[in-house]
Amino acid sequence: MMLAKAPVKIPHFALADNGIFPNSLLPILIYKSAFQLPNNHAPGIIEEVFDENDWKNSWRNGIYGYHHYHSTTHEVLGIYCGECHVQLGGDSGIQLQLVTGDVLVIPAGVSHKNIGSSADFKCIGAYPEGRDFDMNLGKAGERPGTDRNIEKVPIPALDPLYGVNGCLHLYWKS
Repeated sequence: MMLAKAPVKIPHFALADNGIFPNSLLPILIYKSAFQLPNNHAPGIIEEVFDENDWKNSWRNGIYGYHHYHSTTHEVLGIYCGECHVQLGGDSGIQLQLVTGDVLVIPAGVSHKNIGSSADFKCIGAYPEGRDFDMNLGKAGERPGTDRNIEKVPIPALDPLYGVNGCLHLYWKS
């Protein structure tokens, strides 16, 4: 099986508004070693699982090397090659090491940034219900418009990996 058994408990972190980035009361969710990936099919496997759970509008690339966030949707990132050191929540936020097979679920409003990665680092990104994403950088004038957008983003119906049997609704409540 390519997808690990659904965990009962996962690492999670809520990041408060820091005045520049709204961040979120919904916690960031980290599914460590969620996928056991063969190199030749890795991106397609992750895309298929996300798609089956209605996290669509996917892309393949890396993570930008500057703080940014989305105010119109949540985001899931599945690592299919290499490793990446990410910072979440702004300059004083948390730092995580992500490796092949890991999945990170980022609530709307939480800033994220690649602060170092292997040369071969690649990930898949997707959004619940295939929602369109916007790009915000924490610049003057973005808020309060982005704050209003974030308030309207619904909690997804399905966990991006395990659908109705996943952990998302244990941690994300309206």
